[in-house]
Amino acid sequence: MSQGNNTRLGIALMIAVSVVFASQDGISRHLAAEYNVFMVVMIRYWFFAAFVVAVAARKAGGVRAAAQTQQPVVQGLRGLLLAAEICVMVTAFTVLGLVESHAVFAAYPLLVAALSGPILGEHVGWRRWAAIGVGFIGVLFILKPGLGVFDPAAVIPLASAIMFAVYGLLTRYVARDDSTATSFFWTGTSGAVAMTCVGLWFWEPMSGPDWAWMGALCMTGALGHWLLIRTYEVAEASAVQPFAYFQMVFAAAVGISVFGEVLEVNVIIGAAIIVAAGLFTLWRERQQG
Repeated sequence: MSQGNNTRLGIALMIAVSVVFASQDGISRHLAAEYNVFMVVMIRYWFFAAFVVAVAARKAGGVRAAAQTQQPVVQGLRGLLLAAEICVMVTAFTVLGLVESHAVFAAYPLLVAALSGPILGEHVGWRRWAAIGVGFIGVLFILKPGLGVFDPAAVIPLASAIMFAVYGLLTRYVARDDSTATSFFWTGTSGAVAMTCVGLWFWEPMSGPDWAWMGALCMTGALGHWLLIRTYEVAEASAVQPFAYFQMVFAAAVGISVFGEVLEVNVIIGAAIIVAAGLFTLWRERQQG
């Protein structure tokens, strides 16, 4: 099989990405429960930025070529949005836990489909709108509004999903003129600058064992992004994207086994509805693409 069309390898890599990112979420939950979220995300971004610069330096043209863009404002906005989204999602882990946070966050592909019209001017047909509607019924299953037990904190991962969807669409938008390497460079560097401006005000001393966990968090971040780049190099995005849902499964496993979280029936039903609607949306995009 040629480069760019090895679907089996792409699927294996995407599942590996899911395992690494789920581990990262577990470590984030542990650290953010002990220390300020802004500081944790800032240190993670320092390592991410160093990784991004190292990757750029090895490519033709080096860092200068990677940094060149016709749309610095949009690229900078993407970086800020992702950094803010990570802060929101890590907060959700500490407030709601990994299971519920990921179940709600799984709606982001549906949000991408819903927002692709207003942001990118793409046509969204009635079938995809129907899938989006069904997916949000799944979200409501998880949130349980109207049963007297609605937790306003459940809106936190939903806000994170909306931010991540907009980030994804802006990434698609800049891809019309900029290379993947350029977008990756701006994601890491602008996010690191933003998080440093905020995070330094929230610095707290960290214990030795937690510095080891912080190191593990940084390593999983770099490894996850490297694996993701390799995934899209060897296979088409539409073929491997459905397997990204495994992150929810692995994160739930970490939440239950490590943090003693409970898997509620409504969360299982809601997550199943969201994933089914998301897979249908991806399938429709592939049919039309």
